Amino acid sequence: MRDAVPDFSAITAAHTRIRDHVHRTPVMSSVLLNTHTGADLHFKCENLQKVGAFKARGASNAVFGLTDTEAAGGVATHSSGNHGAALAQAAAARGIAAHIVMPANAPAVKKAAVAAYGGLIIECEPTLAARERTLERVVAATGAHVVHPYADPRVIAGQGTLALEVLEQVPDLEVIVLPVGGGGLLSGVALAIKHLRPDVEVVAAEPEGADDAFRSFGLGVLQPSVAPRTIADGLLAGLGAINFGIIQRHVDTILTVSDAEIVQAMRLQWSRLKTVVEPSGAVSFAALLAHPERFRGRRVVAVISGGNLDLDNLPW
Repeated sequence: MRDAVPDFSAITAAHTRIRDHVHRTPVMSSVLLNTHTGADLHFKCENLQKVGAFKARGASNAVFGLTDTEAAGGVATHSSGNHGAALAQAAAARGIAAHIVMPANAPAVKKAAVAAYGGLIIECEPTLAARERTLERVVAATGAHVVHPYADPRVIAGQGTLALEVLEQVPDLEVIVLPVGGGGLLSGVALAIKHLRPDVEVVAAEPEGADDAFRSFGLGVLQPSVAPRTIADGLLAGLGAINFGIIQRHVDTILTVSDAEIVQAMRLQWSRLKTVVEPSGAVSFAALLAHPERFRGRRVVAVISGGNLDLDNLPW
């Protein structure tokens, strides 16, 4: 299952499956931010999605797509926060258990969210190898069904439903900008956008300190993520192989931004849009600020991927 590549029909099926389990999030705009960038900007606000992030889409599609037999042992995953919370919320809605392996240094606010949705947290060392080893032990002990945070065709298809909403909300769209970490959101949305509107430019944005997708895209070969460091904690995951294949076919370019540019974008979104944006969610807008010449005079959707962060430790 993990190696399967979803197609557009999987995204339309996901759209139908999860319609009653997620929000149709709004698109916001700001005259001041348009003036600031010279672009006609529209922000797709997944920070207002259930659990405060786009992850609700993929998790809901995975959970509600399970047969009763598959769901009997519950679900399990490893996550730094948003995917774990989304899986716990979807599992609770279906009435099954959710086992969430989390690194010990995950933000306290994200651990609290997973617990609040009923997720059973199992802590581990903050390395990908430790997360995967711990997940294997949990699955062996519980029989839970694994839902990978991004390298799962059901998750990718669920994330792709965002594109169907965007094309209805901004029908004359020219460019869409999305963050990339593991690649679940980017691959799903790019697949759907290029199927329906191949003329739309799909741009990914990534922190300079976690730039494995940028390097992979440029070299044409999947590159490892080695000791990533960025304020955008939701984008620390290495790019998935299945995601990379889709991104190579359907994404036009990947841009990188500094942590300082991410903070600047957050401040502007908080002050002008009056909405809470986490660092990972500000990366799309940061790319517009860092590379204004690419977007000036064009109608652009920037995806705010999430709004979960510790309000006692804001980056300013």
